[in-house]
Amino acid sequence: MKRIATLGLHHDHVWSNLHQLQETGGAELVAAADEDEALLDKYRSELPGKTYASYEALLDEEDLDAVYLFGSNRLNEDLTVMACKRGLHCLVEKPMASTLAGAERMLAAATGAGVRLMINWPFAWWPQLRHGIAMAQAGEIGQLWQVKYRAAHQGPVELGCSAQFCEWLYDTELNGAGALMDYCCYGAVLADVLLGKPDSVSGTIISTGLKPDLQLEDNAILVLSYPHALATTEASWTQIGSLTSYGTTLYGSKGTLVIEPDHEGKIILATAEHPAGRILEIPPQPDHLDNSATHFLAAINDPGIEIHPLCDARHGLGAQWILEEGIQSTR
Repeated sequence: MKRIATLGLHHDHVWSNLHQLQETGGAELVAAADEDEALLDKYRSELPGKTYASYEALLDEEDLDAVYLFGSNRLNEDLTVMACKRGLHCLVEKPMASTLAGAERMLAAATGAGVRLMINWPFAWWPQLRHGIAMAQAGEIGQLWQVKYRAAHQGPVELGCSAQFCEWLYDTELNGAGALMDYCCYGAVLADVLLGKPDSVSGTIISTGLKPDLQLEDNAILVLSYPHALATTEASWTQIGSLTSYGTTLYGSKGTLVIEPDHEGKIILATAEHPAGRILEIPPQPDHLDNSATHFLAAINDPGIEIHPLCDARHGLGAQWILEEGIQSTR
């Protein structure tokens, strides 16, 4: 039974991930740390283990095998390095870091300590997306020449995110950017997995004025150029409704894959024989790919299990490079 603690509670994704960890029955959740007392109260009301107002105190006092990191993008950089130096495996919520330099420090610390570093991308647990990636990598749609992804909603506040989450999402230093960092990151890691490092990245950001108090961009798009391919990743904090949100399209020389979002989404293949597309059956998936908890536990229990490419820290670092290039181009 692995002993796991969580460092940071001010990323709203933490709660579903910790409950999934509890449901596996394969780990003991022993402690949590955050500087916000209201979040510690919420933790005590829902989950087991001790609570700490100091991250360092938790790491010094608890006997652990691994940690979950759900602070701000900037804080996760430092906490991951601290945890790795103590020999702890780390699961870090996307997009890995607030800066490329931070992501590089994290990967170097994990490599040097010989521990697992897994980046949790929520869409990695969609079976149809994993199947689409596998099809593209196997050449089943021919030469891949475009990867397209769009992540969008009306905005963190409008979505009902906690005040603690919004506070750092709306802070350039703690987040790394605005909507660009929060949501272009998904398409960035997808492109890195499927196409590798691009020759160039061009970014465009806008502030629509629909959120007068917001000091950051609420919409962004990155265009990635390769010798014989391109990728686009879009982000919006102002989109009304869910139409077009979280959809993936992969264009190949022999077929087009449309991949719908969420766990029940379909994967549709269009070819010359079936130009309107046909729904594909998704083959059985390994049980350890059900969610972040099952995959992380499998990876730290069995060194022979490879972390899925989407969650591999090396691709997380590649995504961070793309994001940083995109941010630089907007300036």
